[in-house]
Amino acid sequence: MTVVLPAIAETPQREERPAARAWRRLKHRKGAMVALVVVVLFVAIALFAPLIAPFNPTATSFATVRKAPTWIHWFGTDEVGRDVLSRVIWGARASLSAGLVSVGIALGAGVPLGLLAGYAGGWIDAVLSRIVDAMLAIPFLILAIALAAFLGPSLGNAMIAIGVTSTPVFVRLTRGQTMQAKVEDYVEAARAVGNPHWRIALVHVLPNIVPPLLIQASLAIAGAIIAEAALSFLGLGQQPPAPSWGSMLNTAQRFIAQAPWMAVWPGVAIFVAVLSFNLLGDGLRDALDPRHK
Repeated sequence: MTVVLPAIAETPQREERPAARAWRRLKHRKGAMVALVVVVLFVAIALFAPLIAPFNPTATSFATVRKAPTWIHWFGTDEVGRDVLSRVIWGARASLSAGLVSVGIALGAGVPLGLLAGYAGGWIDAVLSRIVDAMLAIPFLILAIALAAFLGPSLGNAMIAIGVTSTPVFVRLTRGQTMQAKVEDYVEAARAVGNPHWRIALVHVLPNIVPPLLIQASLAIAGAIIAEAALSFLGLGQQPPAPSWGSMLNTAQRFIAQAPWMAVWPGVAIFVAVLSFNLLGDGLRDALDPRHK
């Protein structure tokens, strides 16, 4: 007698979405998650600086000139009696704004140019590549200082200078990724069914090169924060009495022996912010790598 077993239907497994897969991978990297928390904390401090800062960052008090940290002034005071903690908090707004805005400028200019150069090729690619090579031949900070000096000292002009100086990196990255993506099978299939070139570039190529651009953007923000601090240190960024981490370091260098806390706290803020964005960029690189299981 033959026993016939009922067929067991296999339950199809739902395919994990790319965003959910990347988040799952990112959560397994403790360093990247700690960095993400610190970045979110800095963003919250910058957004709510008026509510968090205990004192007016520009209010002077000659009765408390260069006072060491106390329960009233946790980070001490500067050369004209301003609260260092309040200035560090407000300085986060200038530094993070410079990082985000300048990288946004670089993305807005670099991605379209790189996409055009990589997809069109020919003389367009040759001309854009030579311009990018010429800009990359000049050290990043030297070019940013030259542009900021030409535009004039202000935080807005510093953002523009940093954004323009960062653009060649995104042009080259986008160009390389586009040249790899445009020969893939899905692009060839889209071309075979008669899609116009602009649609292939924007709909089929661009979405598939976003992950490396996000990674580079997170790393570029760290570089932009350092560049803004350097420009402010040289007097080409945020102008006094408005607080900026770089300008605070510039002022503190004259009192490093008498009031070291004036230099320690903005320096620590720059170090922690830059380190956090770098660690987050490394975590995103591993999380968005399709070869990683």
